[in-house]
Amino acid sequence: MMVRNRFQSGWRHPDLGERGDVRIGSGAVRYFERGDGEPIVLVHGAMVNANLWRRVVPPLSKQFRCVTLDLPFGSHDTGVPHVDLSLPGLARLVVDSIETLGLSGATLLANDTGGAVAQLVVAQRPDLVGRLVLTSSDAYGDCPPAAFGFFKLAASVPGGLLPILAPMTVRSLRRLPIAQGWLTRRALPSHISDSYVLPAIRDRGVRRDLARVVTGLQSRHTLEAARHFDRFDGPVLVAWSREDRFCPPANAHRLTRDFPDARLEWIQDAYTLAPEDRPERVAALVSHFITTTETRVPHDR
Repeated sequence: MMVRNRFQSGWRHPDLGERGDVRIGSGAVRYFERGDGEPIVLVHGAMVNANLWRRVVPPLSKQFRCVTLDLPFGSHDTGVPHVDLSLPGLARLVVDSIETLGLSGATLLANDTGGAVAQLVVAQRPDLVGRLVLTSSDAYGDCPPAAFGFFKLAASVPGGLLPILAPMTVRSLRRLPIAQGWLTRRALPSHISDSYVLPAIRDRGVRRDLARVVTGLQSRHTLEAARHFDRFDGPVLVAWSREDRFCPPANAHRLTRDFPDARLEWIQDAYTLAPEDRPERVAALVSHFITTTETRVPHDR
């Protein structure tokens, strides 16, 4: 079935909370806030947006202050040509957001490409984060995962992404393994899937941003970050999808070993986007992790 004109650019689920915008450098980062208590900063990955966390935020917001960043990772609504979208640049966006919003010491919760970004954040600014939660994420030499090599190659060619993305206007094609089929075990609701896929198809500026995000994913950055994981002495939860098709379970074990204070929990019946497949499990793991670990007091660099 072809997508009709019901898609509204920039739509985000109301369960994420109240929208805000924080000025950072040459642009602004949108965020959504809901709840009170200890802060959690939620970071999504490439080709999704804040909607990824729409079913994780409501249960967590009963105990915690949830601040969900809505980042220009390829499913945003307006091009940001002057923003650095390399992997280190994306990490700086998160760092600047946390600092500007006064969230130093927050728990950083990340998924997929956002997990790679979070790894750079704690490697470079261990003083800024109280706890770290990594759900299935790019890591080590798998940034991006090998299966996305063709996508990265297309992104490096001017105009190369549109021929790959354009067929995704047909919703049934999104369940192919090269699209969302191996990212989620179940088909996404149409309006959510539209919010992920259509911005880069319909807006040239967003598509150019996506190309910069994808070509900027370099495993040398994640490998370098891994060399400095021992700088971060706060509690770490690695909550990995047991059946992940892209993020190897071996990386979950390795992350658990490489951080000084880390524990590993498996998420069953989920692929990479565990917040879509098992939001209740993700929320329960995060809640238990925060309530059973000491709050890490940020210190000066």
